[in-house]
Amino acid sequence: MICEEIAEFAALLPPTRAIAGLDLGTVTIGVAISDRLLSTATPTETIRRKKFGVDAARLLEILTEREAAGIVLGLPRNMDGSEGPRCQSTRAFARNLERLTDLPITYWDERLSTVAAERALLEADTSRKRRAEVIDHVAAGFILQGALDRLGHLRRAP
Repeated sequence: MICEEIAEFAALLPPTRAIAGLDLGTVTIGVAISDRLLSTATPTETIRRKKFGVDAARLLEILTEREAAGIVLGLPRNMDGSEGPRCQSTRAFARNLERLTDLPITYWDERLSTVAAERALLEADTSRKRRAEVIDHVAAGFILQGALDRLGHLRRAP
């Protein structure tokens, strides 16, 4: 099920189960997984994209291994908030993935997540080669952490 609103997504999550964050690129998919308390995102893996079936199989394998209860897809909106071709591609990926899993799927505005990930890696004095290897799953971590922070706020709201 695809949830346009994160509150709808939150209502579908069972207690004490992790969720996954994805940063979809044209060449790779960055994957991050939360802890079971939904407080911290951990960059996990970068999947080299081949074709949807192969990519989805690896992704579902990770979700099963980590006992994930939901998926947060980074939605690459334009800086003015509009949706361009990359958003359409992300939404198509979600629709295709929805056919393969019962896990709820939602979107998180990922504007500047890659910039934030790059900055964090530079501050950590990560080499250029290593940054290229990890940037996508670090960006997925930023996407997922944003969603986790919002979910935490929703849980605390009266």
